[in-house]
This record gives sequence, C-alpha cells and structure tokens, in this order.
Amino acid sequence: MQILRRKIEKCLSDWKSNSNHLPLVIKGCRQCGKTFSVKKFAQENYKNVVYINFIDDQEAAIAFKSFRKIDDLILGITSTINGSSFVAGETCLILDEIQECPEARMSLKFLHLDGRFDVIATGSLLGVKGYKSDSHNYSVPVGYEDIITMYPLDFEEFLWANGMPVEAISCIKSCLDKVEAVPEVLHQRFRKLLLQYAIVGGMPRVVKEFLQTRDMNSVVRQQRIIVDEYEDDMMKYAENIYKPRLREAFESIPRQLSKENKKFQYSVIKQGAKAAHYVDALQWIEDAGIICRCRNLQIPELPLDGNAINEQFKVYMVDTGLFMSMLEDGTQFNVLQGDLMGYKGAIFENLIADIFTKMSRKLYYYSKPSGMEVDFVFRYKGEATLLEVKATTGNVKSTKTILKHPEKYHVSKAIKLGDYNVGAAGNVLTLPLYMAFLLRES
Repeated sequence: MQILRRKIEKCLSDWKSNSNHLPLVIKGCRQCGKTFSVKKFAQENYKNVVYINFIDDQEAAIAFKSFRKIDDLILGITSTINGSSFVAGETCLILDEIQECPEARMSLKFLHLDGRFDVIATGSLLGVKGYKSDSHNYSVPVGYEDIITMYPLDFEEFLWANGMPVEAISCIKSCLDKVEAVPEVLHQRFRKLLLQYAIVGGMPRVVKEFLQTRDMNSVVRQQRIIVDEYEDDMMKYAENIYKPRLREAFESIPRQLSKENKKFQYSVIKQGAKAAHYVDALQWIEDAGIICRCRNLQIPELPLDGNAINEQFKVYMVDTGLFMSMLEDGTQFNVLQGDLMGYKGAIFENLIADIFTKMSRKLYYYSKPSGMEVDFVFRYKGEATLLEVKATTGNVKSTKTILKHPEKYHVSKAIKLGDYNVGAAGNVLTLPLYMAFLLRES
C-alpha cells in the first residue's frame, strides 16, 4: 500500500530536534492521518515505542487515574501492555485519543518535568469533549505541552501523492513570482489534478482508494462512510440536547452554499429555526474540525480579525471531497466535465476555503446589503487583498468598485482565481485556481 508523504513529518522532526521540546499534542478531525503519521515517526526515530489508544485500552487508562509519581505510572502501563519498555532517552510514549482520558492529559505536565521520555498525544475531539469526569473538572496543562493541528491532505500533498515532481511545483511558483504564463503542458496537468482534488479531497483513506482504483464510485463510497462516522460521533459524544440539531445543521451545509447569498442562515436548516437553537450545535461541528467559518468584515482592511463580524459568516467543509460526497450522485462527473450548474460557486469557493484552512489561514469575506460582495479577503504580502473565485470566467464588479475607492476601502490589490493562466490587468492579478496553495506570504 502506498505511503503518503505528509507535512506533519517535518513538524515532528523539528519538534524532536529541539532539545527543550515539550510533550506534543496533535489535534485534528477523525481520519486525517494523525495516528499513522505519529506511529510511523516514532518507529523510525526511537528504539522503544509505547502506544496506548484510550478508546480501545481501558486497562491502560486506569494507570493514569491514580498515579503519584512517574515510576508508578510506568509500572501500571508496563503491567497492562505486553512487551512495553521504558528506557530513558530512547522511548516515545504515544497517547492516542487522549480526550477519552483527562487524567492522561494532565499527566503531560509530570511527564515533562520528569524528562526521561518523549510524549506525543493525539485527539480527534479535543475541542468538544472537554475534560470532565463524574467528580472532577480537568484543565489543560498550560505551559507543559505544544499543540499543533493536523488536517487531511492539502493540495500540495495531493500533488506529491500523484507523483508531481518538486521541480514542477517550483516552476509554477516561479511563474507566480514573475507574473508569467505557466507552460501549457504543466498548466493542463495542474488543472486536471485540481479538479481531481476537488472531487477526492484529502482524507488519506479516500486518496489511497483513488490512487489504487481510479474508481470514482468507490471514492464516493469511502467518503460517505467517513461522513456517516462523523454523524455517528455527533450522536455518541454530543450532549443529548444538541444531537438532533447537530445533524440538521450539518446536513444543511450543501443547501447553505447553493444559495446565491452564501451567508449561513439558520432558517435554511429548517423553517423557523433560530440562532439560539443551533449556535452551540454549529460550534460543536466546528470544534470537531469538520467545518470552517468565513466571517464577514465591516471593512476590508487590516487587521482582518479586528474587523470581523462574528455573527455574520459562511460555513465551508474543511475537506472539499467530503462536501462533494454530500451532493447528489453525478456531481463528480459534472465537475470533471466543467458542467457545474447551480453548485458552481459552492464547489470552488469551498475548494479555496479548504486550501486556505489547511494553510492555517483564517477566512474572511466582504459583503454589504447593497449587493456588494467579495468571496474572500486575506492578508498577502503585508496588505489586505481581495480574492475572487471564478469556476471558469466571470466579472468582478464588486472588486473593481472597491479598488476604485482606496480612500474609502483602504484596499489597492486583488487576485482573481479562475480557469485561466497567469496574467495581470492594472492592480488585479489573474491566476489559475491551482495556484491558491502558493499564496502563502502574509
């Protein structure tokens, strides 16, 4: 089976090479590859690896509930996990699904102070489970852990998986820097891979299925299994009062994005729905790493976070492939054929939201009741920059209006992403959609 190259590998290597590193906590949605990447890294870099999954191993969890010192904890673990061994400086302890054992999260402080062993923890629902038991509330050991977020494969990782050489990626980066057209053979190859990424997304299980079979029906089947697992998590882990609302809010996302005005509206969930009934449910889904919000701005100027209107937002799926699987059958074929109909804007806006979120960019847009709307606003090369997303071609009337009035909007640059090659007209930079992942400079 093909092993996918992941960017988390460098993060793990950098973490280990820091002589003063803290225990590492890796957050991320279910099925994004956390466990595989961590176990692979540990097996390649340590003589001893001790792995505990707190969903599957309740006996090992008991060792964390009453230990007084680290030696007691080690004794408890080694007595329940056959073959486990702790050697100072040579052992990595992996605590998988740590949200299931709040005492294990608290133990990170003491494991760090002890200093003999490296610790990596992973958690799929760290944002929603909290740290409560029947008799205790547990706080996060602030100052004694490093936290990073892992996502499904991003577009660049998808390119690697499909054999795209680093030199080709460097070539299109050079074309962006020089504002010159990408050579046609590369342009067509990247266009094709972007459309495939829009359909497949970045869930490792789904990407492997695509690479091995190229069977789109099989890909969609795997995606829908993951979506079903997400909904099962909602029913299993959420408080009872939120359970029906979680599913209703989640299943409304395709309808929210198919509207001309893509602002999230609670009334779209069901007639008469109020924000007060669904705000916590929506937050749960976001904390689980399944969706991302794109907030409206009072004015498209820096600092973007300071100008955000928290109550006005669009919602996108973090993984576009999973979003595609929630649409009707045949949509995947339509995307490859360029026949997108009503979902044209939804798919490609979600695609850019996917790419930006996996770059750890916060999402913003600009919209006014007058009808003025810009798909995204982001910080690029030190300036607030407008970003319009066009599936094929299209005008950017709102962007042009804003750029004509820098004294009012304080914006002087814009980027238009669409199905065309690199170009520029005045202060609008035109780029192919596949270059979105190269817009890293903040």
